Parts: sequence; structure tokens; C-alpha cells
Amino acid sequence: MEIKINAVPDGEKRPKPQDESKLGFGKIYSDHMFIMTWEKDKGWHSPTIQQYGPLSLEPATIVLHYGQTIFEGLKCYRTADNTFNLFRDDRNFERFNESAARLDMPQVPREAWDRALQELIRLDHDWVPRSGGASLYVRPFMIATEPYIGLKSSSSFYFMIITGPVGAYYPEGFNPVRIQVTEKYSRAGPKGLGGVKTAANYAASLLAEKEAQQAGYTQVLWLDAAEAKYVEEVGSMNIMFKIGGTVVTPPVGSTTLAGITRDSTLQLLRDWGVPVEERKISIDEIMDAQNEGTLEEVFGTGTAAVISPVGVLNYRGTDYTIADGGTGSTAEKLFDRITAVQYGRAPDPHNWIRTVRVPQAQQAQQAVAR
Repeated sequence: MEIKINAVPDGEKRPKPQDESKLGFGKIYSDHMFIMTWEKDKGWHSPTIQQYGPLSLEPATIVLHYGQTIFEGLKCYRTADNTFNLFRDDRNFERFNESAARLDMPQVPREAWDRALQELIRLDHDWVPRSGGASLYVRPFMIATEPYIGLKSSSSFYFMIITGPVGAYYPEGFNPVRIQVTEKYSRAGPKGLGGVKTAANYAASLLAEKEAQQAGYTQVLWLDAAEAKYVEEVGSMNIMFKIGGTVVTPPVGSTTLAGITRDSTLQLLRDWGVPVEERKISIDEIMDAQNEGTLEEVFGTGTAAVISPVGVLNYRGTDYTIADGGTGSTAEKLFDRITAVQYGRAPDPHNWIRTVRVPQAQQAQQAVAR
């Protein structure tokens, strides 16, 4: 697959952030983006890398009215020797096409995914942060582009990838967050879209998250829609509970996303001989463990935050401090190991890393331009 590359001239490139400690998350975007078109009678065609900028869509475009869209999120990390690591993007690719199938969208070819990521990173490698804890966020997504007012699957789509430098996802960084259990709202029902990375899945959580933040909490912990009894996930990450030495986490399925960091975490725990259970767990069981003193740690897992320790769990108006409210040893060890693999500071026995190499001459040329 040949990608047409329209590189942005140096004089038209976007200003890069000077202070990487103030990157935040999702507010800054790199110079280039990838776009490829699918049409019912042509299939995929016209793969192009071009300057990041607005799209032109008709007001009747299906994605604007019926939400036929999916996305993924992954990161690229700069190593000490200035190579660039992608973490488990093969699994992101698989999950992207699983989401596409669920929303009746075309499958993206693996070659297009691989080539687009490699070329984008090579072009915009100077946007990959140099400081520890920061990375280049990569957002592949697909949108329905047919203009049509009526409920049906689109006959045309864009597959796109944009990137941008990011720091910590939560303002707390790796410090413990405060989570509120909600019974007021439901996010996902059985056989619905809760296990799919689609806009509707996340739109359902916005009001609850806003209300939680206004009450002083970082995120919402969702319970099942049928009984409001079993724990599912936090709005932006999967959730794990260490009870009496065993790490328990809800199973993935139609109401819970199959998190890639979740899977990596479970693999590491098993490598270390930590007992792990993937099973339904009720909020009552968690509260019982808290009251009995056996709830040792609670932490979230996700691409954005990696590992996020939970210091306070709010349930039915009462704050429960988890252990001493600090970061538990399991969460800290997981965070240290996963980030060490991502940044190339530790061995990669599970082949989670794919390295993108940029010639030193190209790096030097961009450094001069910077």
C-alpha cells in the first residue's frame, strides 16, 4: 500500500510545547494526520498523510446524527536511545476491527494500520515528548461520511489517525484518585455497546462523570444496569480489587471493555505468582471486604493513566478510605514495570513492544528546524 505523503513545510508547522510538565491530556495535536476513504463500490482507497486540520462534512452526514463511529487509543514512547516504542498496537488493531464489526463498518487492513502508524511517527517523531511520564497519544478512528437522514449504515467512511503529546491523564498523576460509585445512572446493558470503543458508549457516562467531579471525585465506578449490584468498570479504565492477597477484576464482555492495559496487568500478576480472579464481584462484597479490613488495594488500568491507584471510594454518600489512602505496593510495582517496558528500560518477554526507528540524520534535521 502506497501512502501519499504531503509533508508540512517547516514554516507552516505548529508550535511545539516548551514545558512538557504542562502538557495535560488531549489538548495539543501534531503536524500531520492520516486519512483513508472507504466507498461501497471501491473499498479502501486514497491513503494520505497531510497537514492536521478541519474536515469538510455535510450537515446531514450520518456520523453527526446516528453516531456510527469507533476509535482506539494507544501511545508512542521515546526511549533513551531515541527510538520510538508502540505498546501492544497489534491488540489495538484487533479491537478496532472488533468494534467495526459490531457497528457494521468496514474492516481496516493490517497493512494500512501498520504503514500509517510508522509513517506518522517518522514524520512527527519530534512531537514525542522527551521527559519521563509523557508520551505521544495516538488516536485512530473511523467515521461514517455518507450524507443521509435516515437510520442505516453508511456507504462511505473515513479511517483517520491523529496524534498529540500528552502528560498525566488525571490531575493527580500517579497519586491516588477519588472514585464515586453511581446508582443513579446506567451506562451499558447486556448485548449492547459497553464492550465497544464507540462514541455512544462514552456519551452515556458524561453527565454522571460531571456530577461526580462537581462533588469532588475524579471518576465514576459503574454498576450493572440490570440490578445495580455488580461492579463493571470506571469511565476511563478497568478496575481491580486486591482482597486478602487475591486480585479480583470483573470479566470483560458486552458491558465491559476488554482493556489492553488490563490484559497486560493480569499477565504480569500471574508472572509474579499473585492469585488472580476474573469474575463477577458485587459492590456489597467490596464493602464487606472494606469493613473487614481485607480490602488491601483498589486500582484502575487503562492506556491513558496506565495504573491509577484509588484512595477513596464513595458509596451511597459515604467516603471509604482504601487501606491508608495511599498508593498500594501492587499498583506501584505494576506501574513501574509497565512503564519501564514501554520506555525500553526493562526487558519485554511478552513481545508487547513494536519499535519505530527514525534515521539519526532525520532526527538531527528536525532538531535543527526546532
